[in-house]
Amino acid sequence: MIEKEPLQVKELLDSGADMVLVDVREKWEFEYCHIPNSIHISVSDIPDNISKLETKKPLLLVCHNGRRSRHIGEELIKKGFGNLINLKGGVDQWADDIDKSMPKYGMKEIIENS
Repeated sequence: MIEKEPLQVKELLDSGADMVLVDVREKWEFEYCHIPNSIHISVSDIPDNISKLETKKPLLLVCHNGRRSRHIGEELIKKGFGNLINLKGGVDQWADDIDKSMPKYGMKEIIENS
């Protein structure tokens, strides 16, 4: 698994690279904000949906700050997946670097939705 900064990921997406964006955050987080064309499969739903994950195209894993998606990537590697990219800094960094109109959330929203 490799980690890419938001600008590197945007360049890949803008180039038309054929990849699947998998957002592993909770449903409320995905509904609050997400990168366009992402699919949502929360961390807890990944084990039941492994067979639905793309194996031929690169998977770009996304979460709030990059930690959950990195963990899921490590688990997918153990299951035989390759060609994984983790969005370093997650949607939080994406909002800072790429899409300043994307709403951000913090601990208050996480506690309210837990």
